[in-house]
Amino acid sequence: MTDEERDDVDVVIVGAGPTGLSLANLLGLQGISVTVLEALPSLIDYPRGVGIDDESLRSLQTMGLVDLALPHTTPAHIMRLVNGKGRQITEIRPTTDEFGWSRRNAFIQPEVDRVLYEGLARFHHVQVLFGHTLDAITDDAHGVTVAGTTADDEAFHLRAAYLVGADGGRSRTRKHIGVSFDGQSPSTRWLVIDVRNDPLGTPNIYLGGDPRRPYVSLGLPQGLRRFEFMLFDDEPDVLVDDTAFLAKLLAPHVPDPATLDIVRARVYTHHSRIAGDFRRGRVFLAGDAAHLMPVWQGQGWNSGERDATNLAWKLAAVIAGRSDDRLLDTYATERRDHAKAMIDLSTAFGRVVKPTNPLVAGVRDVAASALHLFPASAITSRRCGTSPCRATGRASCGCHDLDAGRSDRAGDLEPARAPHRAHQGLAGRHAVHPADGGHGGRRGEAPR
Repeated sequence: MTDEERDDVDVVIVGAGPTGLSLANLLGLQGISVTVLEALPSLIDYPRGVGIDDESLRSLQTMGLVDLALPHTTPAHIMRLVNGKGRQITEIRPTTDEFGWSRRNAFIQPEVDRVLYEGLARFHHVQVLFGHTLDAITDDAHGVTVAGTTADDEAFHLRAAYLVGADGGRSRTRKHIGVSFDGQSPSTRWLVIDVRNDPLGTPNIYLGGDPRRPYVSLGLPQGLRRFEFMLFDDEPDVLVDDTAFLAKLLAPHVPDPATLDIVRARVYTHHSRIAGDFRRGRVFLAGDAAHLMPVWQGQGWNSGERDATNLAWKLAAVIAGRSDDRLLDTYATERRDHAKAMIDLSTAFGRVVKPTNPLVAGVRDVAASALHLFPASAITSRRCGTSPCRATGRASCGCHDLDAGRSDRAGDLEPARAPHRAHQGLAGRHAVHPADGGHGGRRGEAPR
């Protein structure tokens, strides 16, 4: 290797969202040198994801940051699906704590993301460069060369052993390496409204399967509440700036819309997409760059955490010479099928929430009443491990199913048996590679 080919750092991460910051923390703990490139001038400071699960909390615990994140969470977040009359169709209320934490929790994503960012100050060998845009990637047998431009329009170059693209749904990394982004982006749009002064004060998540207008009402920590409303085809995106229209949407759900302190209102489209591969040579994809999914099962933020937790110890082992490069192939093997399963589950659940045809919604309600829609046995919480997969019988498929058993209350979900232990991960701790958590991932952007 010539001086010109010598690495500046071990790993370059593109994107300072939660996946990139988590990966940087986990690599930093292993003494791996990291540079994180972020095109934006700072962290995103508005709410996006709203749910964090037990396995993500385990990952934060491994990073040594969980105690700093917990003040921005509330535990035991129950999700209830109700029909147009407000009657409960089903309830998801996990009551077990296999990993030492509540299975479903609400959180304030900007605050937890900041905990991840500030955690990097512990490592002299990890840096985050804001205002640095990726322009080109050159991958060869010995490493990766990155070319880019700063916010001051100055060119920069970096050389690393590996590169991880965690740069969101519109990932430049994914486009540079020519990986497809398969799936669909339905035309259905949702208007999301976050308010600081929760006028209801009730915890948990209510998914309103109201054919007149499907909605979501979601209690968050620190007095925040999120509302989401489906937009109809004749309602343009510009209505997001119409205070009268927002008040009309909110009026059936709050005492007085005029008293609300709105943090933001934005229009989103739910995407169901997955990268054709998570690895191309020395370049990897993680988080929203690798997969996008609808919000209904809260899988977005946590799926990125699983990516980071799965990939970090493998990169560290290869860079340190404890394993050869073939270990890195297991990242895509273990994570892609699991991410696809979460996309499919979230997409299917959304079809039950959002019918606007009264007849279809009526059939759903009757079926729910007669058959207890979504019996616990029909939903599995998929968690990654190293045991043979009960679903496929293949060894080391990277995930296994935790079958859900019926509790004594219709709609309550409780596991019938404990999962296998997650495989030994960073620094001798049990790393977790798992399933739930937030509405969306890093940016909430539409893919291209």
